[in-house]
Amino acid sequence: MALTPGTPRFTAAMVTAQVLTQIGAFTLPALLPGYMERWSLSGTEAGWLIGIFFAAYVPAVPVLLALTDRVPARRIYLIGTGATALAHLGFAFAGGFWEGLACRALAGIGWAGAYMPGLKAIADPLTGPAQSRAVSWHAAGVGTAGALSFAVSGAMAALAGPEAAFLLGAAMAAGAFAIALLILPDTPPPRRAAGGRLLDFRPVLANRRAMAWIAGYCVHTLEMAVLRAWAVAFLAASFAAAAPPAWLPGPTVLFTIAGLVGIAVSLSGNEASERFGRGRVVGAAMLSGAALAAVTGFTAGSAPLLALGFVLAWNAAIYLDSAALTAGTVQAADPALRGATMGLHSMAGYAGGFAGPLLCGVVLDLAGGEGALAWGLAFGHVALIVLAGYAVLRRLGRDA
Repeated sequence: MALTPGTPRFTAAMVTAQVLTQIGAFTLPALLPGYMERWSLSGTEAGWLIGIFFAAYVPAVPVLLALTDRVPARRIYLIGTGATALAHLGFAFAGGFWEGLACRALAGIGWAGAYMPGLKAIADPLTGPAQSRAVSWHAAGVGTAGALSFAVSGAMAALAGPEAAFLLGAAMAAGAFAIALLILPDTPPPRRAAGGRLLDFRPVLANRRAMAWIAGYCVHTLEMAVLRAWAVAFLAASFAAAAPPAWLPGPTVLFTIAGLVGIAVSLSGNEASERFGRGRVVGAAMLSGAALAAVTGFTAGSAPLLALGFVLAWNAAIYLDSAALTAGTVQAADPALRGATMGLHSMAGYAGGFAGPLLCGVVLDLAGGEGALAWGLAFGHVALIVLAGYAVLRRLGRDA
């Protein structure tokens, strides 16, 4: 199949590959209650299984992304999608915590080789509005696949067992591998003038305006990762204590709907930031998110629609500044250092994504593991982190 990079058909094919790679990303969070029971996992162990994905991504992404400036992006992308397929396949046959942990770490490395390198393959041949539109399609595709991952995994597990859900994720990632094998060119990137050492982030750290948005993104991803990791388990526990109406879908479907709504909220938030000011929108999102984090967990076991309403509201507040923070980093970056700036942005975000689910699991264990108080403290401590991040963002922004 001969598709020229930069054409609409090439972009559509690459976005499809990214969707296939991402469709199994949240299979474990969707099925977490069952795996906690099957493997007798504590909250801390469950947090490690979720968080190790992000922990493996952080050191892998700057190396793999930098390599796309030296070797064909096709090779890095094939490594990423291949590792993702193997990780899901391995988890389907894992027998316990340690095997699962290794597979989740491999999945994190795989996503590091697929996510940003795939976006780079789409964006590099384009400029101006065409590039912006292609990046938007990519973001929408990945976000939609992440949201659908919950419902698809839940449905597949109900039909054929949890192993089948992971096998489906492996098959989808293998499909992405096949697409890349067919359409990505194996040509080396153009030679560029040497401009500093590889992985030298000191000039980026000196850009206080960019670092303000990066600090906000780190806290934002921590908050989002907590809800993505634990929302299904929270709703399942809450619905077990107080039965929901018969017409209400299950937790995996509900959180899929929340994710799809979140994509629209994210796009709206970025547009609002252009009209009303990025700082105002981000501040409103962080403060409202902190308030909802402080309350949501305490609704466990209360009226089911009340608990669900707080989860949906908190999810919307988190998504409100998602695109705005990334756009702020891009705009604040020195054009000559935009790649390094975005690399640090991604690393900081996924570092928060590792810490959040793990800390939530630890607090849940320390608070007894169940009940409104335990969930209230597990989610409530996130409010303090978000407020601290907001203070850092404001301080760095003033200094800039």
